[in-house]
Amino acid sequence: MLTWLIVLPVLAAALGAVRLLRRHRARHAFRWLLATNLALLGGASAVLVTALAGPAQASARAATSGGADGTALIAAAIAVAGASIGAAIAVAYTGAAALAALSERPELFGRAMVIVGLAEGIAVYGLVVAILLIGKA
Repeated sequence: MLTWLIVLPVLAAALGAVRLLRRHRARHAFRWLLATNLALLGGASAVLVTALAGPAQASARAATSGGADGTALIAAAIAVAGASIGAAIAVAYTGAAALAALSERPELFGRAMVIVGLAEGIAVYGLVVAILLIGKA
């Protein structure tokens, strides 16, 4: 699995370098983007299958190793990444709306910051879930 985690960024960089060297016209750009996305999706799927197959193969050695495997760590990373992306999107929208409201009525500062703070709470929830998952690893 570690090999795939190293190969995926290298593959993305290599595909980007080939793209820069070939300089296709605009009508071929969509096909190039689609091929790059499919290659990265295939690699990510292989990493996911390897990670999910790991506990089934490691069930025999779980008694000797204390049950520690990488699945909980991957789940923790997904929880943090998903919560952070969700919080970023929420803060982007609520922050823009708060600035628009503050430009018209400055007395709404406290209410606007509370709403933006609630959007930040999404990231905190993802971090709490990640800590719980790491504790079980």
